[in-house]
Amino acid sequence: MTRATVYLPDPPGWSTGPGRLGEVELDVLEVGPAHVVLPEVTVRDERGGALFTGEGLVFDPSAGGGPVAGAAADRAARAFGVVNAAFHAQRALRYVSGLLGHPLPRLLVRIGIHEQTRRWRGGHYRLPGQGLGADPDAASPDGEVHLSGGAGFVVTPGTAPYFCAPAHNAAIICHEVGHHVCRHTADFRLNRLRPPGQQTNKKTALDEGTSDVITAMLLGTPDIYGWHRHAVPETEQRRRKLDPRWTMAHFQGGPHSDPHADGTVWASACWSARRRVIDAGADPARFDTLLLRGLELAGRHNPAGFIGDALRERRHFSRLMAAMAEADPALAPDVLAAMAGHGIHLGISNNDLSLAARARLSRQEPPSTSPTPRSPAIAYSTSPSR
Repeated sequence: MTRATVYLPDPPGWSTGPGRLGEVELDVLEVGPAHVVLPEVTVRDERGGALFTGEGLVFDPSAGGGPVAGAAADRAARAFGVVNAAFHAQRALRYVSGLLGHPLPRLLVRIGIHEQTRRWRGGHYRLPGQGLGADPDAASPDGEVHLSGGAGFVVTPGTAPYFCAPAHNAAIICHEVGHHVCRHTADFRLNRLRPPGQQTNKKTALDEGTSDVITAMLLGTPDIYGWHRHAVPETEQRRRKLDPRWTMAHFQGGPHSDPHADGTVWASACWSARRRVIDAGADPARFDTLLLRGLELAGRHNPAGFIGDALRERRHFSRLMAAMAEADPALAPDVLAAMAGHGIHLGISNNDLSLAARARLSRQEPPSTSPTPRSPAIAYSTSPSR
C-alpha cells in the first residue's frame, strides 16, 4: 500500500470545491514516469514528461494547474490528477465488484488525450469502433476512459479560480467508470455481439442516467456536479441534479435529444427509490446491489443477431426496472412505487410513458414525490489531511 493525497467526497461543501483534501492508502502495483498501475485500473498521463520521480504519490493539487500556472505547479497538478483518478476509479470498481461478487474487466484511464487538436474540459468512455462517437485513439476492447487535460476555470464565491482539470473532479471520473460498469453488465448497445474493434460508442439515456446514479451512490449526494456546475440553477435539467422534480414529462427521446438530460429522469427515479429503501430501514448498499444485479440480469438476454427491436427494448426504462425488481423481490414494491412517482411503470415504452406523463401534467396532476434526507456515501478510509 502506498500513501497518496486525493480529493475525498465532501458533499456538505460540494459547491465550493472539488472535495476535501486527504490522505489514503492506495493499492499500487507499479509507478512509472507518468502512469500508475493498480490491480483494477491503469491511469496514464499522455502529455509527455516525467511526473513521478520516486518521491511517492503525495502531491499538491495546485488549483488544477493549467497553462497559466508555473511549470512546477502544473507538473504537481498533473501528478495529483493521475493519483486522484486512480483512487476514484479503484474505489468505484472495488465497490461495484464487491456487490456483484466478481471483478469487471481492467480499465485504462488516459489523461490529456486529444490535446493536440483541441482543449476541452470533460471526459468520455470509449471502445474501439466505427460510426458515431468512434475514436481512433481508443485501443482497448474492454474500454477506456479519456479525460481531457482541462480548459477554463471554475470560480465559486469566496474561492480562488480552479483550473477545470477533469482528473481532479471525482464526479467526472466516477461517471465515466459508470459507463464501464454498464458496458460489462447491461451492455445497452449489445457490444459483446460485435467484433472487438467494431463496437459502438453511442450512449443511451439509460447508460448516461445509470452512470449518474452510480456517481451519486459513490459520492453520497444527488447534486453530483454541484461544484463545477454551481452556476447552473438547480431548477434546470442540465445541472443534472438527481431531483424528484424530473419525471417522464421531461423526457424528450428521439435521435436529436440529449441522452444526458433524458438520463437525468432515470437517475432521479433511481435516487428516489434508493432513498425510499433507506427510509424503509434497509442498508443503502442493498439498493446499490439491486441496481447492479438488475443491470446484469438485463444484459443476459442475447437476441438472435442484431435486430432493431432488441436495441430499442434496451433503451426502455421499464425493462431495466423490471430486472431490478427481479434482483430483489422483497424491495420491489418500494422501488416500483418510487419510480411510479417519476412516471415510470412496467411494460411501457419510454415514448408512451412520456406522453402519459405530459398528459397528466397538462391536467395539473404531478406525480407524488417528496424530498427525503440525503443518504450516506459508501465508506472509504482516510488519514488526516495535509
